[in-house]
Amino acid sequence: MGAASRPVRRRLAIFTTHPIQYQAPWFRALAATADIDARVFFSYVPDAAEQGVGFGRAVTWDIPLRDGYANEVLPSCMAPSLVPGFARRLVGGIGSALDGFAPHAAMILGWQEFSLIEAMVACRRRGLPIILRGESNALRERPWYVSALHRRYFRQFDAFMAIGKANAELYRRCGIAKERIVTAGYFVDNDRFKASAEALVEQRDAIRKAWGILPGATVFVFVGKLEPKKCVIHFLEALRAAAGGQGERVHGLVVGTGAQMPEAKSYVEDHRLAVTFAGFMNQREIARAYVAADALVLPSDFGETWGLVVNEAMATGLPAIVSDRVGAANDLVIDGKTGIVFPFGSRSHLADVIVRLASCPEERLRMGAAARAHVQSSYSIARAVEATREAIGIAMRGRPRDRH
Repeated sequence: MGAASRPVRRRLAIFTTHPIQYQAPWFRALAATADIDARVFFSYVPDAAEQGVGFGRAVTWDIPLRDGYANEVLPSCMAPSLVPGFARRLVGGIGSALDGFAPHAAMILGWQEFSLIEAMVACRRRGLPIILRGESNALRERPWYVSALHRRYFRQFDAFMAIGKANAELYRRCGIAKERIVTAGYFVDNDRFKASAEALVEQRDAIRKAWGILPGATVFVFVGKLEPKKCVIHFLEALRAAAGGQGERVHGLVVGTGAQMPEAKSYVEDHRLAVTFAGFMNQREIARAYVAADALVLPSDFGETWGLVVNEAMATGLPAIVSDRVGAANDLVIDGKTGIVFPFGSRSHLADVIVRLASCPEERLRMGAAARAHVQSSYSIARAVEATREAIGIAMRGRPRDRH
């Protein structure tokens, strides 16, 4: 290929808080493109104690998070404990990093920490086109002053990568034109989860037996931190109601740890429920839970801005049962096709769904196959790369200065 026909390689600076297992495959895929030269700038790298916040234990992920793409950890310091958590970590060297890399555009992944605001300001001062990719959504109402802050923040950006319908709606409600929003579809590494599950299929009976699951039982799995917003107790209460009519045909599997573990275990013991607590399972282990299960349950409140465990479960061929406050409900869960959506907090509705799917294995299998096809087609790393490319184009439109 001649020099004249080579694609222009746009340099993209990406600012995020820390290495995250769901983002690393996207960054590696960007590094493999011919037209995007991405470099990721982290505010910090958490130690095992920091990574384990919410799990109630130290956590070190068992997959590489910084391999295969260009990245840099910026210098940072912590402010005194009296400073609110949002602003406690101060990051330096952002301007120098931008000047050294000389990107054509920048992407900021959210606004949950002050370091991301710092990055936005540094980019604005240099006249860089900026893309925003956040996770908040429009499912819940916010005080007027929060919406005002969102509007002011969003005005600093040139393009937006929405993770789903409710996220895009938040931008639109804050005055962002739909032409400036690219929907990427939140994703996990579908191929890795699919391959991990397929490698374990022949061990399904042995895995279930090791967890005390009786032959023929329908297993509903909850995956996540045992914290208030994920509402694991709602799941257990619905299981109790469902078990009244199903006997030993329904089994609960709880994967995760956290502050509500003692309460959850006490509830199970008090009501003698068929529930197994598998504890924390790392990325290379979690497929065992999905292979053992027949459906995922995620009963979370509005705090669940998406729910990537739904992606994980669907990639392994499971349908998902989610509350209508889960961010992914309007995207991943096509009601009656890839899963079922129930009203938040309604244990009776959730129990009815559990009974329904326990009674109809054909429906579960049909939903699971449709769920896998759905995430593979529209919620993938490939789509994220394509959306990144589109967002760069939108952000740079109308900015004639070319920095290559």
